[in-house]
Parts: sequence; C-alpha cells; structure tokens
Amino acid sequence: MSTKTILVVDDSKTDFLYVKNILDHGGYKVAYAPSGADGIQMSKDLKPDLILMDVVMPEMNGFQATRAISRELETADIPILMLSSKSQQTDKVWAERQGATDYLVKPANPKLLLSKIKSLLN
Repeated sequence: MSTKTILVVDDSKTDFLYVKNILDHGGYKVAYAPSGADGIQMSKDLKPDLILMDVVMPEMNGFQATRAISRELETADIPILMLSSKSQQTDKVWAERQGATDYLVKPANPKLLLSKIKSLLN
C-alpha cells in the first residue's frame, strides 16, 4: 500500500503543525500550502489524495480555493475536507456548495480527523 499524500492549506503555521502532527501519526505524507492560491497550484502539481482546507485566509479564502479546485478538470476528483474555526451551519452548507466533501471545526479532534480522512480516502 502506498502512502497517501494530504495537502494542508492553511495560513496559520501553528494550525498546520497541529494537523501535521496528527497526520504524521496517521502515517500520511504531508504537503503544505500557506495560501489559497498556493493550494490551487499545489493541487495541480502534486495531485494529493486529499486536501485539508482552512476557510479564513488572506487574499483568497478557503471557499474560493475549494471552488477553483473542485471545478478544475484535473483536480475535481480530489476530496476536500474543510477545516475551520467557523462553526455555523451556513458555513458548512456554503462549503458543500463550493465543492467541499466534508467539514470539521477547529481544533479538530485527532481521532475524528483521522477517521474522516480514512473514510474519504476509501
């Protein structure tokens, strides 16, 4: 079984390191994009197995980046799990409309995060 690659798109280095630690323990390869625009570019270059997308980022937010990735032919089949401090139902519905596969509120419970990733990758 090959190691799955997960692209984490988050402008917060602290949040990234928290998630990276969880993913490392889960046995995943982790790539990092510090912005929505970088996330779009890296999703094309890297073709990760899954993307963890923050919502609140400067210049381009996670909703915009998710929309771009999910509507691009070469990246449309990559599952996107939104990971955000925004916990309103409207945020979750909007994320889905932009093409997100699932939604978790930060800080993510490590067991829940890994089980969601596992189910999205199967």
